[in-house]
Amino acid sequence: MPLYHFKNFQMLDPDVGEQQGGLEMVVDGDKIREVSDKPISLAQADAIDCGGRTLMLGLIDSHVHVVLSEVSLRNLESVPLTLMTARAAELMRRMLERGFTSVRDTGGADWGLKEATDKGLLPGPRLFIAGRAIGPTGGHSDSRRRTDFGVRCHCCNAMVFSMGIADGVSEVRRAVREEMRQGADQVKLMMSGGVASPYDPLDSLQFSPAEVTAAVEEAHAFGRYVCAHAYAPDAITRAANAGVRTIEHGNLIDDASAKLMAEKGMFLIANLVTYFEMKKRAAEYGMTSDMLAKNDLVIDGALKSLEICKRHGIPVGFGTDLLGQLQIEQSQEFTLRARVVSPIEIIRSATTIGARILRMEGKLGCLKPGAFADIIVIDGNPLKDLAVLQGQGLHLAAIMKGGRFYKNNLR
Repeated sequence: MPLYHFKNFQMLDPDVGEQQGGLEMVVDGDKIREVSDKPISLAQADAIDCGGRTLMLGLIDSHVHVVLSEVSLRNLESVPLTLMTARAAELMRRMLERGFTSVRDTGGADWGLKEATDKGLLPGPRLFIAGRAIGPTGGHSDSRRRTDFGVRCHCCNAMVFSMGIADGVSEVRRAVREEMRQGADQVKLMMSGGVASPYDPLDSLQFSPAEVTAAVEEAHAFGRYVCAHAYAPDAITRAANAGVRTIEHGNLIDDASAKLMAEKGMFLIANLVTYFEMKKRAAEYGMTSDMLAKNDLVIDGALKSLEICKRHGIPVGFGTDLLGQLQIEQSQEFTLRARVVSPIEIIRSATTIGARILRMEGKLGCLKPGAFADIIVIDGNPLKDLAVLQGQGLHLAAIMKGGRFYKNNLR
């Protein structure tokens, strides 16, 4: 791979918290080789003049679903895996074009898609996969209609492919072991009701403490961890006590459950944009009135959850959780969060905190020698105007993932 020498930029390092001028950077292969405040002399390097623009880390979205290409998830019942994959390829390409160089898929993406992006067969972010999201009968991952008493083969049903059902400790152990066999980076458990599922109330408790503990034990045995879909304090508390590492959503979190999360060293991955976009547009794509009523229940707590977590010192990752046609609004998450937290805190949620969630400290989320060369160059300063991270990548002059340019308007 070429040797690149970046010059004439304002570096935005989240650890510093402000732009730094007078630096130069060398990218060798897929990693950063050197960052210096003195001129670097390299005869053979390809010089990249950034024209005084902002150079920063590639973004990390810690909660996506690249195979869930329909807002109304039941439409996936008639989507074969070939079409599911083609749609996922398009969704991933657009994520990369917005500057997201790494994403954590929390239900659906498999090792095949991960391999395809790792090998460059498909343009897209690095994928950290959960395989199938696991839930109990009648829970958030149970997509069956009330007239359907069986589970269809997943070979022609993208819905079944992306979500699984397990009941009882032994079935949960087996399901988690299967996802480990399939190369999962993390295990996803459904521990409360959800907006997009048809029958379960939001405050329903899904999976017993023993079942959750079994999942955590099996994940830890493989050196992995469990993330839990949970909205209400009871579900968050059950997850925390069983050893779950991250809470997804957490809109209805209260001070008591937040205090417990902080004591356990847990992360919350908040998702705001999905609720606001579903309220505006999901009905036109087939989401039912019952689902939208549940959406209204959680939308009020979305911003409040950020305030509670900040008060208790809980690290909050950047996540979007958008479905199907709404995924185009991924970057709106930045400006929604700005109602509660500062721009640098939001940028950290999508860089340094994201790297910690992925357990990739030193490799992602930092601009230091030895880290992957995941870099974006921006027309503008996101610390002053987060809108430069919107516009479907319009303001991104360059996007590099692993030392490879996917966009370069700097020449």
